[in-house]
Amino acid sequence: MADINPIRLWRRFLALPNESLTKTLVFAFLVTFIASVFVSVSAVTLNPFYQANLDREQRARMSGMIAALAGMSDIMSGVSVDELEVRIVDLASGTFATGVDPVSYDQREAARDPNRSLTLPEEADIAGIRQRANYAPVFILRQDQALELVVLPMRGVGYQSMLYAFLALRADGNTIAGLTFYELGETPGLGARISDPDWLALWPGKMLADENGDIRISVVRGQAQSPLEIDGISGATRTGNGVSNMLHFWLGEYGFGPFLKRLQSGTLRL
Repeated sequence: MADINPIRLWRRFLALPNESLTKTLVFAFLVTFIASVFVSVSAVTLNPFYQANLDREQRARMSGMIAALAGMSDIMSGVSVDELEVRIVDLASGTFATGVDPVSYDQREAARDPNRSLTLPEEADIAGIRQRANYAPVFILRQDQALELVVLPMRGVGYQSMLYAFLALRADGNTIAGLTFYELGETPGLGARISDPDWLALWPGKMLADENGDIRISVVRGQAQSPLEIDGISGATRTGNGVSNMLHFWLGEYGFGPFLKRLQSGTLRL
């Protein structure tokens, strides 16, 4: 009867000469098997720590990007939020894009690339930007996991320069929480006053659209008469018109219009 005692079998195996092909193959198999088990166990055990590190790194990169965005601190000041997320929107469909890193995505660069942008029809280009990137970032701010603000980046031609702004909306997608300009070159003392805190303080609480859903928010001459109007700046009518045109473009069908419709209808998962 064959001896199947594992201890004696192991001793008999160790007694084989080192040049033995059997001994070489068995040791190779054992080393490979033990290594694979070790790697598998390590992967399962360490994966939660690895994922946590990735999440921390991602949050740190996001925080760094937000901190580098001039004007974002103005939007966030006085707003109680405990979570901020950056998502990339496909402007044509109004849905969130996949496979695009929100940290490294450069909307200005994309707008200059014919393969990643749209040449606007002349009649639709009321903001005077000519090319519109296919994707745009949106900044989603939450408090206790509930949507607090959605911040939209915008740009449009003023009187003497391209205006770059952030428009913050409340969770209903129609109430303005704030507007800030972080880059412009308008006439000091005139058009440049659109960046004055007193004028920007007129925006919170204003509405984008009327009861029919039509975008009506505009900078008017003189004093505003409704929640859809903002006081004009004396001597800066063209700059005010540029602000209105910028808003109407980016809130329309070629801008964030499809995204806002999904937000307002509740069909967009945030």
